[in-house]
Amino acid sequence: MPKKQDRLLRIGVLGAGQIAQAAHFESCTKAANATLYAICDVADDLRNRMAAFHAPEKTFSDYDAMLADPEVEAVIIATSDAFHIPAAKKALEAGKHVLCEKPLATSVEEAESLRPLIGDRILRVGHMKRFDAGLQAARDFIAGEMGEMVALKAWYCDSTHRYPMTDAVQPLVVTSAKARKPAENPKADLDRYYMLAHGSHLVDTARYFGGPIRTVQARQANRGGMRCWFVDVEFESGAMGHLDLTVAVRMDWSEGFQIYGANGSVTGKTWNPWYFKSSEVDIFHESEGGIRRTLGADGHFYRRQVEGFADAILTGARDGGADLEDGIASVRAMAAIARSVREGGRAVALADVGGPV
Repeated sequence: MPKKQDRLLRIGVLGAGQIAQAAHFESCTKAANATLYAICDVADDLRNRMAAFHAPEKTFSDYDAMLADPEVEAVIIATSDAFHIPAAKKALEAGKHVLCEKPLATSVEEAESLRPLIGDRILRVGHMKRFDAGLQAARDFIAGEMGEMVALKAWYCDSTHRYPMTDAVQPLVVTSAKARKPAENPKADLDRYYMLAHGSHLVDTARYFGGPIRTVQARQANRGGMRCWFVDVEFESGAMGHLDLTVAVRMDWSEGFQIYGANGSVTGKTWNPWYFKSSEVDIFHESEGGIRRTLGADGHFYRRQVEGFADAILTGARDGGADLEDGIASVRAMAAIARSVREGGRAVALADVGGPV
């Protein structure tokens, strides 16, 4: 665990559910430059059990009360998607910095509603794959030696076998009958649910490497108990892209990318995130005729994300995390993919897209 620094960002985590238990509580306690100052959840039994284990300075049953505490400098929003924007608005209005789980919102207009509120606060969206050392090495090569990007292929294929695998490595997730749930069941529309839950990762990875997206042209098949999206992408740079989102394949987890540039190429294999193992990324340098690979021994993407968030706040450093505009662009891309599917695979310009995913 990294040695704690003298100045620690005091973070309050909203929500004590699965993602907080598996990622955010531990990340705050392990981060070199942050501390888990507070836990907030309406479920008394859940909140008290998490507090007994993670030992925050304070606990709250009321979000407004946590935001009123002047010692809370930043908030991690670890709730259901439907609560992200209302919680982010309240935090920004209270003068707090925000790290919001992905997706930032479920509609373009919701995401854009944060623009007038952000001011000088730092807002990051929880696209933690940006803190994978393998992906960071790939992006450095793309921005420098690779030269003009020609094409990008990326895929995110969830597996029918993921839960036996993740159950073996994740902590036992504690639940509560008192936990607050959204008014509508998020899984009532599985197309939308999978796009928001998994497609948000794929879209952000494509944007992280390829930059802004101009148009998408998408097809979807619901066959054999699987949902599969193939998305052709035109980046604003002129590069081509192809994205494959499939839930769930009858094989092992499969996530990765191939990127072709004027002076080299990149291929990457990304592991199930709960293994906390950095992606295996091979960077081919045409001038050398050889491959380099970053080990990325520190694969705790969630902790590294918190450290980047804290560093941006405490020192003004460029952390490389997904900011508000990245969060908006991701939601807009997912909404464009959904529209293209509805319209029979027609090319859809992101600039023309609004509404829900």
